[in-house]
Formats: sequence, structure tokens, C-alpha cells
Amino acid sequence: MTTSGLHIHVNLGAFTDAPAALLERAVRETLVAEGRSAGEVSLTLLGDDAVRELNKGYLGKDTPTDVISFSLGDGDELLGDIYVGLPQARRQAEEFGVALDEELVRLAIHGSLHVLGYDHPEGPERDDCPMYTLQEAYLKGVLDPGTGCAE
Repeated sequence: MTTSGLHIHVNLGAFTDAPAALLERAVRETLVAEGRSAGEVSLTLLGDDAVRELNKGYLGKDTPTDVISFSLGDGDELLGDIYVGLPQARRQAEEFGVALDEELVRLAIHGSLHVLGYDHPEGPERDDCPMYTLQEAYLKGVLDPGTGCAE
């Protein structure tokens, strides 16, 4: 499948040492694995204050979050924005004992799946839902391209 019609924009903001190419690949491979070959998605890294404002303004939650996504397209048109809270991602990486790059890729994939219309329950059943199963399979494919999970 050709992906020349997929336009992925990664905006690092103040976080210039973040892995832009890896994040772009995570979004692209997720979209391709889900059968999308055209569209536009942006991923922006934000600090706690900025992501907290988005979370408060759009979801009514006055706390920083790890990822918030918006699907902006109509019907079959793929258009979306993903915002990743880098400080929260860093805290989660430490809590889960994973590298920050791995957690950032996980969140990029998670946000991409939300843009595509996937959702998950809140609470303990969240980790066993279909969206999380896909997320972790795609994560493995991005971090270990030889597995073929995201191809």
C-alpha cells in the first residue's frame, strides 16, 4: 500500500531532544496497519500546563494527562491532532520501568488509534480491551520492526 498521501507532522516544541522520527514512524505505521493511506495527522509535545488546559477545556478534567486526541475529519477523511504531555509521559515511563522513548511511542500509537475512532473503558478492564491489545502489538512492531506487527 502506498502511503504517499499520508502527511504526519511532529511538533516537538520545547522538547527538541525527543525522537521526532520515531514518533512520526509510530503514527504512520499505526495508520497504515489500520488500512489508511491518505490523510493528515499532527502530533505535538506539550508541557504539563498546556496539556492540562486542553484536558480541562475539552474533557473537564483539571489535571495534566498523557495524551489527548481529536479526530477532525468528516466521514472517511483522516484528519487529526494528537497532543502528548511529555512530563506525564516521563513520569509514567519511570513508574512502569520503561524507556521514555517507548512510552512516547506508546502514547503516539494510542493517540493515533483514538483519531481513528477507537476508544477504551476507564478502570481496570482498560488494559484488556481491544484498543490496548492493538496498541501493544503496534508498539512491538515499531520498536522491533522485524516482528511485522505494524507492517
